[in-house]
Amino acid sequence: MSARNILVINCGSSSIKFALVNEAQETFILSGLAERLGSPEAVLHWQQGEHKDSLVLSGADHRLALSHLLPIVQQAAAGALHGIGHRVVHGGEYFSSATRLDAVSLQAIRQVAPLAPLHNPANLQGIEAAMKLFPDLVQVAVFDTAFHQSLPEHAYRYAVPEALYREHGVRRYGFHGTSHRYVSQQAAQMAGLPADASSWLVAHLGNGCSTCAVENGHSLDTSMGLTPLEGLVMGTRSGDVDPNLHSHLARTLGWSLEQIDAMLNKDSGLLGLSGLSNDMRTLEQAREQGHAGASLAIEVFCYRLAKSLAAMSCALRRLDGLIFTGGIGENSALIRSRTLDHLSLLGLKLDAQANARCVRGVAGAIHAEGHTRVLVVPTNEERQIALDTLALLD
Repeated sequence: MSARNILVINCGSSSIKFALVNEAQETFILSGLAERLGSPEAVLHWQQGEHKDSLVLSGADHRLALSHLLPIVQQAAAGALHGIGHRVVHGGEYFSSATRLDAVSLQAIRQVAPLAPLHNPANLQGIEAAMKLFPDLVQVAVFDTAFHQSLPEHAYRYAVPEALYREHGVRRYGFHGTSHRYVSQQAAQMAGLPADASSWLVAHLGNGCSTCAVENGHSLDTSMGLTPLEGLVMGTRSGDVDPNLHSHLARTLGWSLEQIDAMLNKDSGLLGLSGLSNDMRTLEQAREQGHAGASLAIEVFCYRLAKSLAAMSCALRRLDGLIFTGGIGENSALIRSRTLDHLSLLGLKLDAQANARCVRGVAGAIHAEGHTRVLVVPTNEERQIALDTLALLD
């Protein structure tokens, strides 16, 4: 049987990220982005090998963009498309693994939409459009939250009245599960350990950031909570703040809930601290030039990350290693080094040369000899979604 092709789709409110994944190839056959959907500037970009192309889709919605994408995908796949895997942000307590899409699972995704009002409705738009365009293909939902459904109750419950949990689902769910799962499996392979008998701390660092404690292939704790706002300092998200900040700002400044929500999600994090940018590359350059805000943002980011990793270690009985992944985790030697400066109690120490070498997709061990393992492992959420889709085809 020839190797199968899976189309992976990740729909945002005004965008579609996609990749055509072949099970026998590490690199994508085709990948791209439809962006600014629903506006006159809507456009589809794609890349196949070295060839890049774009198509203006003025005013196109998700369905129209997917209908233009379909012939490009079928040509790239030589007509052999075996399934579609959809990234869905929130699966609530309904989904602890990838699920074939049908009327029942679609209804369950709709029911948990209030937990991810920015993401799930957009994910659903893409799913419904794809199901209309590809009615004969198996379609699968892979949830960011599913991997964390193995958290014990003492890790996922908030100390709030029980009725809020029982009746309204107020608990910690966690996100980036597909990435945490993928890189912890890859790390076990790199270290020559079985994935189901190894223990890892994982730092997924991009514009969104989270940590995770993974033992024997299961998530035991993670830094994000009910929403992706909890936990670490991120690109534009504050991470943890005093829960009373909302009432303080409402009382002293007269801010509305919507204003406070927007500030914490869009104007905070690295951007808010630095007053300059949410992009770590920009901040590292500015720090070198003596920009005080950039320096502060980097120091707070690394200290809060180290604190979170130390807290996650409570969930593990032993530590086989620490994994850095995501755009910042895979590319910033500075962030890795500054974070580990705060973690000497855990026996973590870097080899400076190895640390400097692991950038731009280079994976490897970066710990000093005789110290606890530290690995840089590039994430590949699209490949994990494709593998989960293939598993359901089998």
